[in-house]
Amino acid sequence: MDLFIKLFSVSIFASTLRIATPMILAALGGCMSERSGVINIGLEGMMLMGAFTAVVGSFLFGPWIGLLLGIAAGGLMGLLHAFMSVTLGASQIISGTAINIIAVGIPNILVPVIWPGHFGISPTVPVIPDLRIPILADIPVIGRILGQQNPVVYIALVLVPLIHFLLFKTRLGLRIRAVGEHPRAADTLGVNVYRMRYTAVTISGLLAGLGGAFLSICYQSQFSSSMTAGRGFIGLAAMIFGRWSPIGAALACLLFGFADAFQSGAQAAGVPIPPDLMLAFPY
Repeated sequence: MDLFIKLFSVSIFASTLRIATPMILAALGGCMSERSGVINIGLEGMMLMGAFTAVVGSFLFGPWIGLLLGIAAGGLMGLLHAFMSVTLGASQIISGTAINIIAVGIPNILVPVIWPGHFGISPTVPVIPDLRIPILADIPVIGRILGQQNPVVYIALVLVPLIHFLLFKTRLGLRIRAVGEHPRAADTLGVNVYRMRYTAVTISGLLAGLGGAFLSICYQSQFSSSMTAGRGFIGLAAMIFGRWSPIGAALACLLFGFADAFQSGAQAAGVPIPPDLMLAFPY
């Protein structure tokens, strides 16, 4: 019984939210991009650039400015992906792969320039502290899960219904889906296909940048060149699992987050199950 309590404790579910947050943001970005007809496998690179820029911004100006700069960096990478794939007509897969390669190379070059003596890993920087919501935090069980989380966790949870509403209940969302499903028909009706795709892919980059910034200045307090650890690709998998729906993708990300939190809890409890097996469970 004690083992069951340890494995399914409130802290496991609180950790699930924190672990799932960057994947949720990546999955939302993937939904935006792919609904417009642009495959975005560059989410991993956009997250990494967001993480790096956020750390630099936090180091120079403080964590909140760092968060904004991380979001902006992700948006710029999204804009670059849109330019290469929409304007130049390059392969979307190759463009996304190039984004991922660039995002690994730039920080590795700049980290020792900005912080001499550091290679691939930055020093610790100021972080955005957790936010305690008084009334919510006082509710039994639920309060321990939702009552004191990082502000970006709350932002991600709010963005899920907002992105769903944007895509399925607004004129902009209808146009984005139209250019993704039948661009010629949308163009015939006067919808600017290029503009809609640029908008969707840039928003995708902004969301991925926010996810990366969360990793470096909220979840951790420094940048490392491997810190995204495939979360952008997991976000893509969750998006497909959720059938390109923001809500479905977010639920899939929570499943991945729970698997990660559960394997950490199992290791702490001394359960003789390989952690890799736990992580493979959602797949």
